[in-house]
Amino acid sequence: MDNTNIMKLDDKDHKIINILKNNSRLSIRDIAKSTKIRPSTVHLRINKLVENNIIEKFTLKLNNKALGEDFIIFMLIETTEEIPKSFFSDKHVKEAFGITGEYDLLLKLKFGSIEEFNSFIINFRNKYKVKKTVTQVATINIKEEI
Repeated sequence: MDNTNIMKLDDKDHKIINILKNNSRLSIRDIAKSTKIRPSTVHLRINKLVENNIIEKFTLKLNNKALGEDFIIFMLIETTEEIPKSFFSDKHVKEAFGITGEYDLLLKLKFGSIEEFNSFIINFRNKYKVKKTVTQVATINIKEEI
């Protein structure tokens, strides 16, 4: 990748990003007060961060238990064939990473129950050329970012 087109971030950009990471609903005025940067500058910098894909989107942090997604699984997958991109649109697949080493993929999955997960994994193994999986169940959520 050519790094010449990547926007250089300065201290003001980092201050704004850190505020938005904590609460992206804050007004420009509130961000300006917290960072001691003029509101017009904050507004321009946020727009520039969006235009340069530094900020890809503004989103929510949701309560897993309230949504019925508090059964969280991390799954390592070794495949014999590439899994189609359509699979990654499944509502249970929250994060997916191609990784190095013995396994090809690392997935973060969320379910409402062990039964729901069991149905998912049986279907997954039957549908795709999966050589091996290792699943780990999260027992406590210590920190989760979006």
